[in-house]
Amino acid sequence: MNDLTSLNQSTSKTTDPAASANSPSALSQVDWSYEATVDQIETIIGQIEAGDLDLVEVFDQFAIAIDQLRQCETFLRQRQQQMDLLIEKLVDESESY
Repeated sequence: MNDLTSLNQSTSKTTDPAASANSPSALSQVDWSYEATVDQIETIIGQIEAGDLDLVEVFDQFAIAIDQLRQCETFLRQRQQQMDLLIEKLVDESESY
């Protein structure tokens, strides 16, 4: 996650990924998959590293990868919040016994 955070911070675009129409929260589970998105990011990175793209395509694909990284970061943040709530609920329940 540190790589996602540092990459997100290194970009000049500061929009909230949760507000994006393409964010995982805006897409149905059928349309968006964390694993598929990570695979797409890895494919883009591989193409860039291999030099398979024209310079214009490098910039376009880089922008797509950044958007996808933000989607993944939003997804992970949402799941972390859910886990935190479940743990808090579990602790509260165990204290009431």
